[in-house]
Amino acid sequence: MPFTETGLPGLLVFEPKVFADSRGYFFESYNANTFAECGTEYKFVQDNQARSTYGVLRGLHYQQEPYAQTKLVRALEGRILDVVVDIRKGSPTYGKSFAIELSAENKKQLLVPKGFAHGYSVLSETAEVMYKCDNFYHKASEGGIIYNDPALNIDWGFDLKDAVVSDKDLVLPTLANCVHNFVYQP
Repeated sequence: MPFTETGLPGLLVFEPKVFADSRGYFFESYNANTFAECGTEYKFVQDNQARSTYGVLRGLHYQQEPYAQTKLVRALEGRILDVVVDIRKGSPTYGKSFAIELSAENKKQLLVPKGFAHGYSVLSETAEVMYKCDNFYHKASEGGIIYNDPALNIDWGFDLKDAVVSDKDLVLPTLANCVHNFVYQP
């Protein structure tokens, strides 16, 4: 099975089967049938792509319901530390984080369901990240959590004094003070 559970309900790591030979490699980065066979059916409607340099830290972001997004995240170039926090009220893992290195080399992808705050840090000289979304961007529904919330104690893979963070992300609230409307549905 190409999916690995992470210990946070609904959060999955997808490892596509890679066919490599002397010419290079080939793999299906997304196949709706493969996902459906594993019980993870999504209709992705938007692809986002970002290029960043070492030390850039983006997140932690989410969109509130009814505009929440499930994301399928991967690194096309370089290495990132992809981080999520479960913010679904009533979840057995509420407030817990999960981190995984996604890289062009390992070709792993993270399936981030609705109800998780998401962010990443760039560990290589540059990184290009692409992610599919099952809902469109809706500015008025944006929310977030400050990346250095002491209650979360996230290790972003480098000294935070070196982090390059947007002005918008610098003023995000802590988990205890963030506004969201996610409820865990077992």
